[in-house]
Amino acid sequence: MLKNMCEKYTDHFYFLMRVIVGYMFFLHGLQKFGMLGGPGIDGFAGFMAGGDPTGLFIFFAYIVAIVETVGGLFIALGVMTRLAAGLGAITMLVAFLWMHLSWNPLASGGEAALLYLVIFLVLKTKGPGKWALMKKEVV
Repeated sequence: MLKNMCEKYTDHFYFLMRVIVGYMFFLHGLQKFGMLGGPGIDGFAGFMAGGDPTGLFIFFAYIVAIVETVGGLFIALGVMTRLAAGLGAITMLVAFLWMHLSWNPLASGGEAALLYLVIFLVLKTKGPGKWALMKKEVV
């Protein structure tokens, strides 16, 4: 019975996963721009730098904020999903290796980066699924 239900609603569950993951990634991006109680670009750059950010850290902070905001929105809507997921996966891999590398991701705060990384790899591989605004992927 459970197997039949899972098979029957696979497309629905995949759609729900894509929309929620994209929306959450979008919200993380907004925080990097200082919205929703986030630190803003300077605060995030300072976090990455471990103190006073230089121009390079501010540049990287903008890149991450744009990838998260635009990429999250694109993933949620099913627009250029494979491209957005690929960029998101790279961003999360770098985030984990740079900021959260540890034998225990729970202690280092890296669990979200790892979860996003794996989900983005699935989205990159499988595409947007049945319900998406952009049916034909360009990448």
